[in-house]
Amino acid sequence: MEIMPKRKFNVNEIREDFPLLRQLVYGKNLIYFDNGATTQKPQIVIDAITKYYSKDNANIHRGVHYLSQIATNDYEESRKVIQKYINASKSEEIIFTKGTTDAINLVSNSFGELLSEGDEILISAMEHHSNIVPWQMLCERKGCVLRIIPINEEGEIIQEEYDKLLSNKTKLVAITHISNTLGTINPVRTMTEKAHAVGAKMLIDGAQSIQHKKIDVLDIDCDFFVFSGHKVFGPTGIGVLYGKEAILDEMPPYQGGGDMIAKVSFEKTTYNELPFKFEAGTPHIAGAICLGTAIQYLNTLDMDAVLRYEADLADYAEGLLDTFEGLRIIGQAKKKTSVVSFVIDGIHPFDLGTLLDKQGIAVRTGHHCTQPLMDFYKIPGTTRASFAFYNTKEEIDIFIGAVERAISMLK
Repeated sequence: MEIMPKRKFNVNEIREDFPLLRQLVYGKNLIYFDNGATTQKPQIVIDAITKYYSKDNANIHRGVHYLSQIATNDYEESRKVIQKYINASKSEEIIFTKGTTDAINLVSNSFGELLSEGDEILISAMEHHSNIVPWQMLCERKGCVLRIIPINEEGEIIQEEYDKLLSNKTKLVAITHISNTLGTINPVRTMTEKAHAVGAKMLIDGAQSIQHKKIDVLDIDCDFFVFSGHKVFGPTGIGVLYGKEAILDEMPPYQGGGDMIAKVSFEKTTYNELPFKFEAGTPHIAGAICLGTAIQYLNTLDMDAVLRYEADLADYAEGLLDTFEGLRIIGQAKKKTSVVSFVIDGIHPFDLGTLLDKQGIAVRTGHHCTQPLMDFYKIPGTTRASFAFYNTKEEIDIFIGAVERAISMLK
């Protein structure tokens, strides 16, 4: 893959990279504040998708012909790009999946086979359904026990309670790096160290973190790290499971089929080496290649500057929203990223979201696939504005005006 040069962070220049942002919605300039659900794609990723299907389309790992060799090379180069970006030790530790959900299910079904009745799995009260349901299914299947780490009103994991739950029965801790609803940044490095102290493995759901900050899996020392391509300015239907080589080697295959085998007979099948052991069948080749392109795009940016800029956007938005009577921001952790969830007395989030949409503003409304979290706060859902580095304070000003107009219509 071509290495792109670093550049100084400039939001106006960055916005030019994203063609979708230049369109009108209901006759108004689109303001896209739903980045927690999916991010927009820079032109370089769109071009890479077109190039693959118009010039390089072929199956991989199976052909000696020219196109197959090109596609295979680009696919494996993308794996190396991702390995370097998250600082994994080896490219073999990068497994391509359909996304975060698929990656968590892979661990649940494969690593889960190594667990026994009575073994305990810890998750937090702020988890996305994708980091709840697979573990519930595993517990039903294997007789394991699911323990929930509580949070406080600010939306932070109560570390003292986490310490109490950890024991020699704990075999896995699975937590979100950044909450998709609250924006809370969890102290994953410290929590990983504590998990390892009792012999447990650590899985980190990075679906909401990798697009906002630099990830170093060796520094965190996590055993698994998962994320989705579409959350990080890449295609849908592709994601990544990072796992430590020794653990992945120990885990049985999750699915059977082509590419994950070394030799097949009707008497016995021997499995392929990493990473292919966990990539059965024809993968999402274009998705994997173009996810590498998206990561290369991020490599051109100063991610520390991105994190500061996005945090400033969130602080600015929260400061303006705080001036509205009857409005309550849900999630006020000391360490947050660019997510602002809120409720307004007497107004349903869906109604507010609908009126904002008519003004060209895309936000998310509902429970955000975190129903237990909504139950904790005793609310049906929130309105969520989630920002990316291509958003601006000028857009937030328009958003605040739109919220004010919507409130006047709904009350």
